[in-house]
Amino acid sequence: MRELQATLGVSRRVVSGLVAAGFVKPSRGPRNAYRFTFQDVVLLRTALQLREARIAPRKIIMALTRLRDELPDELPLTGIRVSAVGNDVAVRTGPSQWDAATGQFLLDFEVAQIKGDVVFLDSAPAQKNLAHQAQEWYDLGEQLRASDVNGAERAYRKAIALSPQPFYAAYVDLGALLCELEARCEDALQLSDEALAHFPDDAVLHFNRAIAFEELGRFEDAEQSYTRCLELDPTYADAHHNLAMLLERRGDPQGLVRHLSAYRRLTT
Repeated sequence: MRELQATLGVSRRVVSGLVAAGFVKPSRGPRNAYRFTFQDVVLLRTALQLREARIAPRKIIMALTRLRDELPDELPLTGIRVSAVGNDVAVRTGPSQWDAATGQFLLDFEVAQIKGDVVFLDSAPAQKNLAHQAQEWYDLGEQLRASDVNGAERAYRKAIALSPQPFYAAYVDLGALLCELEARCEDALQLSDEALAHFPDDAVLHFNRAIAFEELGRFEDAEQSYTRCLELDPTYADAHHNLAMLLERRGDPQGLVRHLSAYRRLTT
């Protein structure tokens, strides 16, 4: 409940009221605490927006009940847009728009005035729409990272899959997330290799790869990756520190002193 309140920016009373009104039906967890799904979050957020638009509560419940039944297991955060159109609730999925209560498709004409002439605007290009969707999935991953590691991973991977261009930030943050989980080091290494195919000269990706190698006990490979990271960015303090500790473990006192000195010089 506390996490949901923070996400929606509303009080506990408001969330409890929406639950009591039947907008969502959360399950119960330890100590009888509410457990909300991704679908619950998007439906509650939508209910708040529609209520602010003065849509009748009966219409909101009808629309969101139908929408909840059609939402897939993973939250289609960017693939779905819900908005008030007059007194009705419209849902947009990609280029299509339909009435949330009846399922009827709606025509969507956007008009703009340019130099006195009325022109019809096409929908946003597919690439632009996908880039926007990818960004929102990435933002969701950032929000979930501290509270739901599995949800964050799914969101980051969705961002990578949807983005028309290699999504650097999603690769970096997902790699760091996987590196923090000891059991996922192989996955972190695989992701690093995939990312480096797109960004071969990125110091951060080589750093993440080195950490994965180190966690897997592949110390020679880790040393090579740290070294490559520092070749690309000699000021990467954490790489100096990690490499110093690794070289100490490998019996290289000179390397330890050299990189530890560089670390101290960069952080003082």
